[in-house]
Amino acid sequence: MFRLLPIVLALILPGCFLAPGMDMETDSNGLTEIELPARKDGRLVKEKVRVVPITADLIIDKETARQQAVGQLLPVDNSKTSYRIGPQDRLQITVWEHPELNDPGGEKILPEMAGKVVDDNGDLYYPYVGTLHVGGKTIPEVRAELTRELSRYFKKVKLDIRVLSFQAHRVAVVGEVKQPGILAMNETPLTVAEAISRAGGATKDSDMNNVALARDGKLYKLDVQALYEKGLTTQNVLLKDGDVLNVGDQKDSKVYVMGEVGRQQAVQINKGRMSLAQALVEAYGVDFNTSRPGDVYVVRAGDMQPEIFQLNAESPDAMILAEQFPLQAHDTLFVGTAGVTQWSRVLNQILPGSFTAIMSQAALMGM
Repeated sequence: MFRLLPIVLALILPGCFLAPGMDMETDSNGLTEIELPARKDGRLVKEKVRVVPITADLIIDKETARQQAVGQLLPVDNSKTSYRIGPQDRLQITVWEHPELNDPGGEKILPEMAGKVVDDNGDLYYPYVGTLHVGGKTIPEVRAELTRELSRYFKKVKLDIRVLSFQAHRVAVVGEVKQPGILAMNETPLTVAEAISRAGGATKDSDMNNVALARDGKLYKLDVQALYEKGLTTQNVLLKDGDVLNVGDQKDSKVYVMGEVGRQQAVQINKGRMSLAQALVEAYGVDFNTSRPGDVYVVRAGDMQPEIFQLNAESPDAMILAEQFPLQAHDTLFVGTAGVTQWSRVLNQILPGSFTAIMSQAALMGM
């Protein structure tokens, strides 16, 4: 029987493709063997993806890039956060000591009928002045301009302007909020936290660590839970006209763990936070009898922006990197299979009854 073992191994070893299990194969440049769909310049193309080692530099670069992306949403000049008048806004203009310039009927007019409506071009008609362009201007700017124009006809002009109805600027709040819909923006700058509050607050199924902000054709990920728990005000960005805020559903936030782990499963992300180390623990750890610790992969589809990361976990201190590497919803965590494990599975299929006995006897004989 022992004489058959070298013959069997010689016949099987060249056919490594027959070995049970999955392997991440790369070329000499560290690129995947297969081409994957990826979005480039607004169109889908096929390309190979580079397998990137998980290192301290990678973790630092990823966190820096994330903070910079959110930082781009914050206004540089706080003066630009003042409300700017736009089409369909209704303005009430009061000129003191000149009742003939004010709304006829005064307080008897219904609020929805009072004031003057800015037209679609951002223009407003006012007696003596004619057409005045107010679109994109602040209340103080319009007040100063209207005062200057009326001063040509009246002495010591004093007037007040306020917005009766805010209609020009709106944002949409959707997803896991109690009252999804459209919110009108007023003179108070609207932040992410304020928008969620005005939408009735988050539901019990919401994932506040996974809030998406769509702006100008780009998507930004916000961690609003970090704002509530850690006071990270960088996540409470100011919204602007046309923004769409989507509060994620925690039921959709899962990581898929496969390969040589204690239990292959889909792991629920808790409050939007899960590290690579936590996912491994949730899956009952790496199976050290069958796994190849140097081949721990995180596969990220990323909305047609695929990324693949590799952790070499042969050293215990690599677990520090694993704890510091954050996973995202829909990541796939894969632990590779050791070569000897693959061959033992092949031989067990070919010699199911005798292979175990052969290996046991060989171990006893020191082979």
